This record gives sequence, structure tokens and C-alpha cells, in this order.
Amino acid sequence: MSEPGAGPPIRVLIVDDQHLVRSGFTMMLSVEDDIEVVGDVQNGELALTAAREHAPDVILMDVQMPVMDGIEATRAIVAADLGRVVILTTFDRDDYLFDALRAGASGFLLKNSDPEQLVDAIRSVAGGHALLAPEVTTRVIAAMVGTAGGATAVPASTSLGSADQLSRLTDRELEVLTLMGRGRSNAEIAADLFLGEATVKTHVSNCLAKLHLRDRVQAVVFAYEVGLIRPTESGSHPLG
Repeated sequence: MSEPGAGPPIRVLIVDDQHLVRSGFTMMLSVEDDIEVVGDVQNGELALTAAREHAPDVILMDVQMPVMDGIEATRAIVAADLGRVVILTTFDRDDYLFDALRAGASGFLLKNSDPEQLVDAIRSVAGGHALLAPEVTTRVIAAMVGTAGGATAVPASTSLGSADQLSRLTDRELEVLTLMGRGRSNAEIAADLFLGEATVKTHVSNCLAKLHLRDRVQAVVFAYEVGLIRPTESGSHPLG
């Protein structure tokens, strides 16, 4: 994870159709020595152009925008490896956040986040970590994946995988994936399974590689999709 004064600043592109949102985020980030806002644009089409021009490390992306929405833009940006995308959301208006995860977003960030949360999120994602915001991600997965009887609400054609893929995992890796699906951190998984954190990290990496998942966000989605975890399952708790 990037820290102030360690290496070049984290380059951030802000994409939102509301000028006040863009200027607000820019002002909040301008006081951080290790973060540089390299641009702000009002739609996904302009985001693609700006990403190619400025090579941002992190892109803060709104969902509902004219010309090109945030989901389509995220899909194109991730496919072209132009930066890691964090979805900006108010949640109650955005009905397509689950699609954004599938498009390759590295996580969610609430538009009304405190400056400290915004900065921590950018540093985390820039460092290669997935951002699982507890206020948003659990509710999105529960709404979009969980249905009565455990059936998935997501079309099979867009699925990240199937339950058959679980056979690729060892028993221990399956335990780790289940705990990831419940939002446990590596430290919490280590405590639950009486393992060292380094060992847990290895198991997490093995799970992602064997299931062809990009990061922990996709691991959580996969766990819900295949029925390994259900939104109403006893013992599950918010992600983060």
C-alpha cells in the first residue's frame, strides 16, 4: 500500500457528471502529498480519453452518466489496463453496481465518504487491494445474488463461474474462500483457522489463481454465486 513520501504520487482521475462532486473530491485530495489528481471529466467516453492521456493509477467512477455510463467505461478501461476503477455511488440510486463488479471494478466508495476514508481507499486500491466497503458491497451482493431458496438472480451467461470449480480447491482453500465470502480479512481468517497470516495469504492467492478470479471482490461475488455463502446465512457479517 502506498504511504506518504514513498515513491511517486498516486495518480487519480475523477469521473462524475456533477461538477460539485468532482471539485469536492479534488479539493479533499489536493492536501495529500502522495496523491495527485491528474484530471476530472464528466462521462465515461471522456474518461477513456483521459485515462489514455494521463495514465492514472486509480479512477473514481460514477455509474449514471450521459454519453457513456460508468459500467461501460469501467469495462473498457479494465480491458485496456488503463487503471484500477473504484465506483462512486450513493447506492440508493445506482441499480447496476453488481454489473460494475463484473466489468472489473476494484470496489465501491460512497460519495459522502469522509476525507480519511477517501484517501485510505485510494491508497489501498493503488496498492493492489480490493475495496470492500461495508456500507455498500454486502447490500449489493445480497440484493443482486441472493434470492429465496439460494437461487441466483444473475444470468448464468454473466456468471464468474460454477460450483463445479470448487473441486479445484483443497479443503483448506475452500474454508478460506468461505471466510473471504463472509468478508473476513487475512488476520481474521488466520484467527478463525489457527493459521499464520502468511499461510492465509498463500491460500488466498491459490484460490484466486485456481478459480481465475482477479481479486477478493470477485472472490466474494463467486462465493455468493455458487451458493457457498448466502446473504441471510447465520454468522456472516458486513464486508470490510
